[in-house]
Amino acid sequence: MDALSALSGTNNSSAESAIGQLTSDEFLNIILQEMQSQDPLEPSDTSQMLEQLSSIMAIQSDSDMIDRLGELVGQNELASASGLIGRLVSGLSESNDRVAGIVESVTQGSAGVTLSLDDGTRVAMSRLDAILAAEERQEQPEEAAP
Repeated sequence: MDALSALSGTNNSSAESAIGQLTSDEFLNIILQEMQSQDPLEPSDTSQMLEQLSSIMAIQSDSDMIDRLGELVGQNELASASGLIGRLVSGLSESNDRVAGIVESVTQGSAGVTLSLDDGTRVAMSRLDAILAAEERQEQPEEAAP
């Protein structure tokens, strides 16, 4: 019995739970190891080989989609944070102090999006708890003479 068959047996509940605990990289490594270990003169059944290749392609596709979704989430968070420039916000600073201030700039780093407030403090976007008001910076239009 090959490694994949041993893990995917439907009558063995421990094998089923083992498959559920595998990461996609571990599962991919098992499939590749099995394919490399096959006897070239007596390869596995063609349908089994197609199943394995299909599994590899599905795993790769899922992995690519997860990467792309992560990029989109990061871009969305940055776009949302940039909309807060000039607005009064409150949350917890990097030193866990309660702060409130007007957002002056937004940066994105390995820890995510961070807002820089007018008093110099920095607040991670994920640690905001309120967006209090928009600062009015527009001049009032003059009334037209009759």
